[in-house]
Amino acid sequence: MVGADASRPLRPTDPRELGGYTLLGRLGEGGMGCVYLARDPLDALVAVKVIRADLAGEPEFRQRFRSEVERAKQVPPFCTAEVLDADPDHDSPYLVVEYVDGPSLSHVVQQRGPLTPANLHGLAIGVATALTAIHGAGVIHRDLKPSNVLLAPGTPKVIDFGIARAVEGQPGNTRTDQLIGTVAYMAPERLDTKARKALTPAADVFAWGAVVAFAGTGRITFAADSMPAVAVRIMTAEPDLDGLTGPLRELVEAALAKDPKDRPTARDLLDRLLTRGPDRALSSGELPRQAAAAAEAGSRFAVVDADPTSLRPDAAPRLRDSRWAKPVAAGLGATTLLLGGLTVALLTGALPAGFAAAPSASTSPSASPTPSPSPSLSPSPSTSPSPSLSPSPSATPKPSKPAPYRVEKLNRAQSWSVRTDDPDGATCRYGNQAFEVTTLKDWSYQCSGPDDTLADFRVEVDVALMDEGSCAGIWFRYRALHGYELRVCEDKVRLMRHADDDPSNGRTLVDIPLDKPLALGKFTRVGISAAGPRFRLFLGGKEITRTPFENAQFTEGRVILGVSTVGKEGASPWRVRFRNISMWQSAL
Repeated sequence: MVGADASRPLRPTDPRELGGYTLLGRLGEGGMGCVYLARDPLDALVAVKVIRADLAGEPEFRQRFRSEVERAKQVPPFCTAEVLDADPDHDSPYLVVEYVDGPSLSHVVQQRGPLTPANLHGLAIGVATALTAIHGAGVIHRDLKPSNVLLAPGTPKVIDFGIARAVEGQPGNTRTDQLIGTVAYMAPERLDTKARKALTPAADVFAWGAVVAFAGTGRITFAADSMPAVAVRIMTAEPDLDGLTGPLRELVEAALAKDPKDRPTARDLLDRLLTRGPDRALSSGELPRQAAAAAEAGSRFAVVDADPTSLRPDAAPRLRDSRWAKPVAAGLGATTLLLGGLTVALLTGALPAGFAAAPSASTSPSASPTPSPSPSLSPSPSTSPSPSLSPSPSATPKPSKPAPYRVEKLNRAQSWSVRTDDPDGATCRYGNQAFEVTTLKDWSYQCSGPDDTLADFRVEVDVALMDEGSCAGIWFRYRALHGYELRVCEDKVRLMRHADDDPSNGRTLVDIPLDKPLALGKFTRVGISAAGPRFRLFLGGKEITRTPFENAQFTEGRVILGVSTVGKEGASPWRVRFRNISMWQSAL
């Protein structure tokens, strides 16, 4: 949450003062009420969250609100937005929390790419510390996600933990029951429509694993084409952790276990991160099972018995800006799940942003350049049939890919070298957490990479075209100026061959027009798989070759990154950025 100027003007119907707090503007609106920027009697900025009138009329809700606020006040303020004040008995019950000044993790990854290993380890410690404190106070967060992690000075702060939950409607109340949360970071037990499981701290641990994986890879761990597909992947598939290595990867894998009993506790996450450090592997059996910790916790935790018999998207959600959470990459955003059973909601979190399809698995959060609080909307009931997210009995989880032999974030010099001495002004350099290749002439320029000679292989890399007319070049099976090139431009992808009898700029083997032009400056995952003479091409996580293309001219060679141009389009310089490259010694 940064900058008080990001708030929106008050509406004529909004209060101007509440409990001694002067309201200055609107920060957001969600299923539980409105969030306002305000000044306290000492002229300090705070955030005031006001409960909806219909919920305020439910005595059971007020009682639960009161008890959970008291619990939340016990959470140490160094790792969360501190609860400063609350009045559950006011005509409009309200909560006052610290106004945190700092960008969200989702915004930082969007702007700068995945965190460096040292910063990632620090983030993992900070969030595990926050969860340990929250769970120690008997609170379950219920909506941990990158947009709810603020990188405030000193230590990350986790905001929007579940201070209040709506209760099941009174007799005659026809409001649709709902569970609000961000699907991409929900634990499997929250999505299983056949099981009846209580919500425990293990759900937050699962979310921790997904958040750390996102921070380290720049990708949503279980990304898919739609919200139901994401949910099925969470329940059945192995996580995509390409880019994470070593002990931290092992700890993330443990946190993402399907069975909540198999996950470590938040305290154990913290212990392992602090005592083992980033350079020591975990031994099998070191992580205690969550069941024992849950038993020790007893009734301190407010659990949710949900009997989800239906699951469907909300009807025509309307996006609003808010300061409390930003939809994380990928257009999955905060999503509303309508479930039978107890109505569960967060006061400020998980403000739904609709069921948009996820973009490429590597795409950074689709957020505005200025970090803003969570988009929010008021869910409306839907009477349409609910598609079940439970996998069919015959469904078989897709086997996970083997680990790549080379993984580089391309945010510092490793295998791809810096080059700034070209007489025509072309450069290969690192900046903005990416590897940027620039040419000043209307021709291609290559940047030397590893000397690996590959035959059958797969390579994936995030690509951003920075200027009109620029194209990303990925040369493969390339040696002595001969080989293949995948040229990715704004409106098409072109596979080319460079041989003795080909034109100087290469011979086009196949052109694949794109249904939607690539947005300048936005990263898209690009992949090439080569098995013998057969090539498969991928863009945004989807294969764009309807059938494998075949050419047997060259059988092995290097992978090289660079920039190409669309003749006479745009103006110098032409720039392309690369990040998060993974390479396999098989076609997968």
